[in-house]
Amino acid sequence: MDKVQKALGKLTGKERKKIKEILTKLKNRRIENLNIKKLKGRDDVFRIRKGKIRIIYRTDIKNNIFILSLERRSDTTY
Repeated sequence: MDKVQKALGKLTGKERKKIKEILTKLKNRRIENLNIKKLKGRDDVFRIRKGKIRIIYRTDIKNNIFILSLERRSDTTY
């Protein structure tokens, strides 16, 4: 089981549904109305914020998207 699947398993059903909607939007490149911010020191790593949930992802030269982390916000999230 990969890290994202494990993190999704720890979320409530309502949170899981929202995250899946966000990931679908990200996959389809419909990023309007998403709270996206580039992380400091990196040009290819971004975070999406939805409530207390953070999705950290990376893009490559071909604009492929790689989910790095999916976590509840805490002192160690970033």
